[in-house]
Parts: sequence; C-alpha cells; structure tokens
Amino acid sequence: MKKINVITLGCSKNLIDSEVMMRQLQSDYAIMHDSDETSDIVIINTCGFINDAKEESIDTILRSVEAKKAGDIQKIYVTGCLSERYKKDLQNEIKNVDGFYGVNELPEVLNALEVDYKNELVGERLLTTPKHYAYLKISEGCDRTCSFCAIPLIRGKHKSKTIEEIIKETEFLASKGVKEVMLIAQDLTYYGIDIYRKRKIAELVQKISEVDGIEWIRLHYAYPAGFPEDLLDVMKNNPKVCNYLDIPLQHISDTMLKSMKRALGKEGTVKLVQKIREQLPDAVIRTTLIVGYPGETEDDFQQLMDFVRDSKFERLGVFQYSPEEGTTAFPLKDDVPAKVKQDRADQLMMLQQEISFELNQAKVGKVFKTIIDKKEGDFYIGRTEFDSPEVDQEVLISAANNDLTIGNFYHIQIYKAEFYDVYGEVI
Repeated sequence: MKKINVITLGCSKNLIDSEVMMRQLQSDYAIMHDSDETSDIVIINTCGFINDAKEESIDTILRSVEAKKAGDIQKIYVTGCLSERYKKDLQNEIKNVDGFYGVNELPEVLNALEVDYKNELVGERLLTTPKHYAYLKISEGCDRTCSFCAIPLIRGKHKSKTIEEIIKETEFLASKGVKEVMLIAQDLTYYGIDIYRKRKIAELVQKISEVDGIEWIRLHYAYPAGFPEDLLDVMKNNPKVCNYLDIPLQHISDTMLKSMKRALGKEGTVKLVQKIREQLPDAVIRTTLIVGYPGETEDDFQQLMDFVRDSKFERLGVFQYSPEEGTTAFPLKDDVPAKVKQDRADQLMMLQQEISFELNQAKVGKVFKTIIDKKEGDFYIGRTEFDSPEVDQEVLISAANNDLTIGNFYHIQIYKAEFYDVYGEVI
C-alpha cells in the first residue's frame, strides 16, 4: 500500500473532516496523521481563519513542495478552509501541488486518489484523538453575520445534521471506546432551526446522553444571542452533561458589539452570564474575546477589563483582531496599533491569570472526578469535567505512586494549585 500522511491544521472541526477523509481512504492506503515519517502522498487540510493560521498553512504547503522537489514525496493535495477561500490564488502562486480542493469536495479528493466514496462509511471516522474522547460536529456553516468573521464565506450557511445522523455517529464513537464527546459547531445553539424550525440542541444533548458508553458530554461554541434556556435545564438535570459551557462573547462595549454585529448588547450579555451563574452555580464558563477591533478606544477596553474582573470567567482566551477579506469589518480602518493590541491582550491575560489562580486555590482539598488522558514524564495528565482537552487546565498526578489506566475515571483530591494547573492524588 502507498502511504498517505494527512496533515491537519486549525480547529477541531478541521480534525473531524480529516478523520472522515482518512476513514474513506483507509482500505486503499496506509494512513498516517501529522506524521514525521516519509510518505508517498501528503494531504494538507488547511486553516484560513486568521493571518497566523494562513501563514502556517502556506508554510506547510511550501515545505511539502520542497520535499516533493527533493523526491521525498510523490504527490501533494491541499484541501480545507484556505484552499476553499483562495483556491485560484494558490493555484497561480504555488506550483507542484497536484490539486487544490475546498471544504466540501471530499469526493473530488477521493477521485484524484482513485478511491470511490463509500456511502456505507457515512458517520464513521478514523479517530486521531485518544480513544476515550472525540469531537462531534453537529452542524456545518453559520448564518450569523459577525463583521470580523470569514467562516460563513468559507463554510457557507448553517446546515444541521439530523438527530438520527448524530446519534448514529455517537453510537459509532461509543463502539470505539469513546467515553466523552465534545459537541462542536460554528453555532451550537442554532442547531435544528434549519431542518426542525426550532432550536433542538437541548433535545439532541438529551438523546446523546442515552447512548450506552457515553459518560461525559461537553458543549463548545454556543452563540450568546437567542441562547436556549432549556439547554440550561438539561445541563442542570443530566449528570452526563459536563458543567462546562464554551460561549464566545468577543467584547462587552456596546460600541464594539454593535460594530461587530453581535446581535446582543452589553446589558443582554451581562444578564446572560448572570442567568448561567444563577441556574448553574457549579458550571465553568469558557469565553474568547477580541482586542484591537477597529475603533476600540481605551474606554472600550477598560469596559472589557472590568467585565472580566467582575465575571471571573474560569477559562478565557484572547485574540488580536486581524482584518479578513470579504468581511464587513474589512473596509474599516485597522486603527489600533499592533503594540496596543499586544498590550491589551497581555493585560487581559494577566488579569485572567490572577482570576485563575484564585479559583484554583479554592479547589485545594476538594475531590473531583477526573479522566486520565495520558502519561507524560513523571505525571499522569487528567482532566475534570470543567476542562476540555488541549485548551484548558490539567490535573497532574504522580506516576511514581500510582498505576493508572489511560481513559479511566478516578476520584482525585487536589493538594496543590498553580495558575493554570492543579496537582492531585487518587483517593
């Protein structure tokens, strides 16, 4: 068999696309993922979301082109968001690539590799994550018109999978040993409107929880405007649903939110956070914010600092604004200097570090159900229900004193806490 190395860049949605592709190719090729080993063919699944991601994608393509020139690779295929968005430019500027394909052109990629699309494999993937957890994409595209975001230009309008499709895929994941599923979408809370004419995320989560083998369900990328309150009820009453909600808020200044076309102003955003805190007092909120958006004043930024200080988000990430062609914000003057953007991002993260340290100190002495992800050096690395893989905190447990099984749950008592990680022991 010829070897194919699939290189995945960008977000977990891209990872799922790669896993679906690899499952289709599995019977015809020896499949590797993000491997440093030599392969006959390379498929690069690119990201085109922000400047840094674009640069990484282009650099990866160029490195593969050089490897092909040296005779180390026979063929190169490029797919994903960057290829969807800039296919003609890439074709004109980068030679020695055997094909550029968009995000919805899997059959065309397979055809180039002389592989038939197998309908019987719909809902199946070749998992690249540790076998005990997986991402689960419930919809594609987005109907929102956020001024800074190019996702609708790349991925198109919102399109929900049916509940039946998602349950079939969940059952497949459970059959492979998956215990934790992370629901992802460009807009999780919009789920169902296009095919059922109403928001169905709460019903979907409930049905997923009924699949044997699934023990944790985690929710990512919930849009704040029109947030369905029945989802909070499911989170409160269903023990399989993690007390974790990823809800990107982006900003708090009314001026910024209006220009960003976020559909929910400062008052509504504050009320939503308060409602989540009241109904789910034990829940962790993860959010992301943007600094340096066109026209952001010092007053706008201080409002954001005050909001973070008051809200005490358990998990927080910050992006510096970068103009994206085709978005409604692109014509706006990018008038916040790069140094100011960096300073504002640094200030927010320093504040978040203080908040995280304070919240972590309160965990000392407490016991948490923890899943073990891996063993690394002298420690087993685990997570509580309040943490998602790759992006959130970890629980470190001494490997010298324990013999733990990867993918199993243990009750861990925390004895030490740092800014972003905690240390515990099995009880």
